[in-house]
Amino acid sequence: MNLGFRRCGLLLAFLFVSVSICRAAAPEGSATVPLWPDLPPGTTLRGEGDLPELIVTRVESESPTAAVVILPGGGYGGHAMDHEGHQFAAWFESLGVTSAICTYRLRGKGNDGKGYGHPAPMMDAQRAIQTLRARAEQWNIDPNRIGVIGFSAGGHLCSTVSTHFVDGDPASEDPIARVSSRPDFSILCYPVIAFGQPHTHKGSQRNLIGAAPDDGLLQSLSNEKQVTEKTPPAFLFHTGADTAVPVQNSIDYYLACLRHGVAAELHVFPEGRHGLGLAQSLPGAKQWPDLCADWLRRLGVVATP
Repeated sequence: MNLGFRRCGLLLAFLFVSVSICRAAAPEGSATVPLWPDLPPGTTLRGEGDLPELIVTRVESESPTAAVVILPGGGYGGHAMDHEGHQFAAWFESLGVTSAICTYRLRGKGNDGKGYGHPAPMMDAQRAIQTLRARAEQWNIDPNRIGVIGFSAGGHLCSTVSTHFVDGDPASEDPIARVSSRPDFSILCYPVIAFGQPHTHKGSQRNLIGAAPDDGLLQSLSNEKQVTEKTPPAFLFHTGADTAVPVQNSIDYYLACLRHGVAAELHVFPEGRHGLGLAQSLPGAKQWPDLCADWLRRLGVVATP
């Protein structure tokens, strides 16, 4: 299927991923827009963490560009905004792809002190994809080349919106709700995938659906079980040495894609801790961004140089 298609010093470990001590600046020219027109569904609060945003880095082009929603990791309790956010906005910009970092709602983040679990992160990520698609003409985006990339728990969210999407309601008064939230491609970087398994990252599962989730909810968000023939093409990157989120998570999703005829590409490197980001200084794994860029070219998302 052809879809026609820039550090702040040391890092502090948050849960199981490296989260920036300070937020790196977004690429020059980025703009921040609210994700929801007033208040997100399910809240009346307006404090920090209650109002998700999109940090949009647009690419200037004579013709419409591809676009991607970026979902930083952080165990559903934080956002790794530098090495899994702003650095990737700059990387995509170098490929000619417009991006939007989504600061989806989180557990422990919110004016009530309790934060947000499912379905808030999923709704925010779905809305982010819909926003890019609904504003395609305004932002010079090809509505058929809109994808999503996620890291760690953000990778789980990436797999969620790749297997749980809304078709859009043409009759809605909200123009963003009129369009589909299905991504045209997905990039999953050392993702959390499986819930309720020995290789599950328990912190992510607990933050998202609680300590004692209903079995139906648990199964519905174990996303290797939710892959269908409608799931978008997937690129996966992991390391065998990842002890925080074992590589079995990526393997499970990859095999599910194969079973359902979904085009998928998986790269597993033997060395490298969890939360590598671009992995620029790690032999072996540092190849993955170039491999991903090549995959995007073959998919028709970005132009061949």
